[in-house]
Amino acid sequence: MLCFSRMMPRFFIDAPLALPAGTVFEVPPAVAQHIQVLRLRPGDTVTLFDGRGGETPAQIHDLGKRSASVMLGAHVPREAEPPYRITLIQGIAGGDKMDWLLEKAVELGIADCQPLQTERSEVRLHGERAMRREAHWLALARAACEQCGRNRVPDIYPIRSWRDWTATQSNTPATAPTLLLSPRGAAPLGVWARDQQTEIRAHGVRLLIGPEGGLSPDEEQQAIALGAIPLTLGPRVLRTETAGLAALAALHATLGEF
Repeated sequence: MLCFSRMMPRFFIDAPLALPAGTVFEVPPAVAQHIQVLRLRPGDTVTLFDGRGGETPAQIHDLGKRSASVMLGAHVPREAEPPYRITLIQGIAGGDKMDWLLEKAVELGIADCQPLQTERSEVRLHGERAMRREAHWLALARAACEQCGRNRVPDIYPIRSWRDWTATQSNTPATAPTLLLSPRGAAPLGVWARDQQTEIRAHGVRLLIGPEGGLSPDEEQQAIALGAIPLTLGPRVLRTETAGLAALAALHATLGEF
């Protein structure tokens, strides 16, 4: 009988794994290549997950030069999700900063991410280039889940302009409160979260963070007019790749996740 071990190599499978125990399953070529890189052998045990919840232990059944098959064990309904939903609404950062912060945000438990092109965004992505970057971010999120033990892959939404995003917020207001992280915030995030624990657990929360240089004054005022709550992360000005991660850690510490 196959059983779960945190030490097993973990692989994301982009196909439903709701198959009977004992089924021999051929893994995708990219996973087969990863198995080869790790020098696993027939009989070794791995963990597979499809991002829909839970995971499936499996034993390597056969290895070819560019292929691999596994024998599935019984599905295990294990989860590693926070008990509240956190959405990251992130102004696109330049260089590899966006990759880095997204990877770490997935490790810290975000449920989804909305990348935004704002007035001060250094990177402008449109058309095919935007689609390639979105696919790259999704692959990065899946890899982060493999590494950190999550079985539900966060949604990475298509890039939106600030104008389009704010128009959507006007027409369909979100249930979860939107927290605008800004040096000009009226109160510390931790203090607000401590007082709003019941609401956060019931409805989740959305973190709105600007790119390098932050949101412009006009964008901040638009966000506040749409109901965003301006909050601070202390007396220091944090970089965009630091702010979201600090906010996630502060929320988890306040709400008992850490």
